[in-house]
Amino acid sequence: MAEQNNDSVRRAKDAALRKHNPGASRKQLVLWLGALVLGAILGWLGIKPLNDLFNFIATVFTRLFQFIAVPTIALAVITTLASLGGKRETKRIFAHAVTYTLLTTISAAAVGLVLYLWIAPGNLPAEVVGAGAAAVPTDKVGSLSYYDHFLTVIPNNILQPFLAGNVLSVMIIAASVGLALAFMPKTENRAVLLKGLYGIQELLFTLIKAILWALPVGILAFSGQLAAQVQAGVIVGALGKYVAVVLGGNTIQFFIVLPLFLLARGLNPLAVFKKMSPAIAVALFTKSSAGTLPVTLASAEVNLKVNPKVSRFVLPICTTINMNGCAAFILVTSLFVMQNAGFELTLGTMIAWLFIAVLAAIGNAGVPMGCYFLTLSLMSSIGAPIGLMGVILPIYTIIDMIETAENVWSDASVCAMTDHDLKDQLDKEPAVSAS
Repeated sequence: MAEQNNDSVRRAKDAALRKHNPGASRKQLVLWLGALVLGAILGWLGIKPLNDLFNFIATVFTRLFQFIAVPTIALAVITTLASLGGKRETKRIFAHAVTYTLLTTISAAAVGLVLYLWIAPGNLPAEVVGAGAAAVPTDKVGSLSYYDHFLTVIPNNILQPFLAGNVLSVMIIAASVGLALAFMPKTENRAVLLKGLYGIQELLFTLIKAILWALPVGILAFSGQLAAQVQAGVIVGALGKYVAVVLGGNTIQFFIVLPLFLLARGLNPLAVFKKMSPAIAVALFTKSSAGTLPVTLASAEVNLKVNPKVSRFVLPICTTINMNGCAAFILVTSLFVMQNAGFELTLGTMIAWLFIAVLAAIGNAGVPMGCYFLTLSLMSSIGAPIGLMGVILPIYTIIDMIETAENVWSDASVCAMTDHDLKDQLDKEPAVSAS
């Protein structure tokens, strides 16, 4: 009975958390846009002390997001599975999330393949590829074979995945603990443990709200940092057609394909985008889906009013497996590297690599440059010359930013569609029994 009362209190708090003030949201959005523009102008001026300050503030915010992201993922999965357990709700939510994830990820890779065939990037001069070999971080190649990548997902102790920020390992631990709590006897010890977990989760959401309050300062710094890099020539578009394929595919997926998915489920893409824009903005600058998760959760529940049963289960999963931008990058980059290496690229080979890219993206962790190193590992494993990866490296910063924003936009879309599809069914389900 005590557990039922705790669950009722928690539901009431969740409802209070999701109350939406349209005026406050508009004011917040204007403030963030203003910080974005002001940061870009100040960064473009090239004032060194100011740029150093921007770098410091950006590093602080990135560390704060990293600090809070992993425990947020773990607690969201644990408490949701502990509540839902083996109920039909769990299966429905999981089935919808995985279905939409596969559909959107395959469509992103397919868009990239079509653009690659249409734009048809040519080969780079051998001397350019050879020069790029010096820039390849070869220390990552030996330790990142695809076999080893999956093996490292299996944790051998409980602390290491949290210390290393291994999101997939954390998900495995959290899912195991959540399901164990769901099926263990309903004793007083279990109730006390759950109460403590819910308390820590409330504490984390309070910290997230504090970070969101200070976020305009972070956006100002991130925007200034990026503008300074562009002004200094750090980010250059030297690969023409290849860049057009990657960024063009991301743009089509972002502005056309994902909105079409939302429209097909009866949702307004503009409304969903507006309410999830804080998370998309943070993703753009942090270049980490996992690091953005606290903001994605808060935006989904406070702005989009998604049922916490859905958001706290779907979003951590999507952060791990729903990598639209990564799938497109892996496919296009792999084809480009293999083409320059003289591999025969038949249509059948390209389609096979489409599914390899999708599977690789699903297995990739949502961390900065994760897609780059995974692609580097794949190319190394098939014996392709990896010098071209060094040529790509200087422009990967901007690619990574756009990819991550697309990934989080896709996460938000999957969450919104799942919530929309199951809204009536979840509301009609009885509360979790304590017996």
